[in-house]
Amino acid sequence: MQLNPYGEYAVMLAASLANDWPADRDGVVERSYEFGMTAVYAPASDSDLDRTRLVVDGWLDVVDAPTAEHRAALLNRRMAEATAYPRLTDHDGGWHLHYRDDDQRLPQVLGAVIAVGTALHLTTRGMDRLGRCAAGDAPGDPCRNVVVDITRNGRQRYCSVRCANRDGVRRHRARAAALPHGAA
Repeated sequence: MQLNPYGEYAVMLAASLANDWPADRDGVVERSYEFGMTAVYAPASDSDLDRTRLVVDGWLDVVDAPTAEHRAALLNRRMAEATAYPRLTDHDGGWHLHYRDDDQRLPQVLGAVIAVGTALHLTTRGMDRLGRCAAGDAPGDPCRNVVVDITRNGRQRYCSVRCANRDGVRRHRARAAALPHGAA
C-alpha cells in the first residue's frame, strides 16, 4: 500500500533540480517525469523556467533552515501558498491524489508537490533528513549539493560516494599533519 506517493520522490526531484538545474522548461518537465510525476501540465509559458527556479530557490530556504521549527514554518508557508485542494484523479488510468488544481502551470504544480512531498518526507523520516552535503565545509572545493536522507539508519550526510571519500581523505590528512613528526 502506497500512502506517501509524493514524499521521497518529490524531495528527490527538488534536490535533483537544485543540484543540476536544467537548461530549459522541457528539461524540467523531463526530469519531473523521471522522478515519477504523471501530471499533464498546462500549456507552456515563457516565464515557466524562471518561475520554477524561484520555486526551487525557495525550497532551498527550507533545506538550509537552522531548526526544525523554522523548517516547519517555511514549509507551512509554502503549502499555504499552493492554494490548491488535494483531489482524486484517474487521468493516467489509476486513481490517485493530486495536490494541485488541474489547470495550473508547471511552477505552481511543482511548488505544491515539492512542498507537500517535503513535509511528508520530513514528518515520516525525520525533520533532520534533509540538508547540504557534509563535504561543504571542505576548504578549497566545498560541495553545496542537497542531500535527501532516505537511508534506513538516517545517517546519510554526503551527496555522493565521491564527496564522502574526498572528505575522508581530507580529514585523514589533517589528522596526520597534526601528529608530531615521526609519530605513527
